[in-house]
Amino acid sequence: MSDCCEASSPSRKRDCPVSGQACVEVSVNTIAHHLRQAWGWEGKDQRYYFCDDPACEVVYFGADNSVILKARLRTMVGAKEPMPDALLCYCFGVTRAGALSDPAAREFVVAQTRRGLCSCETSNPSGRCCLKDFPPN
Repeated sequence: MSDCCEASSPSRKRDCPVSGQACVEVSVNTIAHHLRQAWGWEGKDQRYYFCDDPACEVVYFGADNSVILKARLRTMVGAKEPMPDALLCYCFGVTRAGALSDPAAREFVVAQTRRGLCSCETSNPSGRCCLKDFPPN
């Protein structure tokens, strides 16, 4: 598999300042690719985190507890949206409904990831591989 799905050192976590849920670190590069008018945001020299709690409006937050809400993004965050058309795989456009109705969708994503053809760090708002988000076969 490509590097995005490889086991790595334990990710750094921090609790969301709004939901209190433990959240994983995300790169400034990921955030910049999902912001509406990214040119108006200047990432600070600090760690940032991704909140996937569906009940929380915060998507990203900094170590200083600054927050970026869903409304500031140009991307709908599938982990926060229960709709069938919410994306699971941002690299190849696989929706929740598509993954549930066609197991070949997951197989395709696995094959493309193995070939190194995914772009999870920038395409997925979490900055991580989507395969863990697919429903079990």
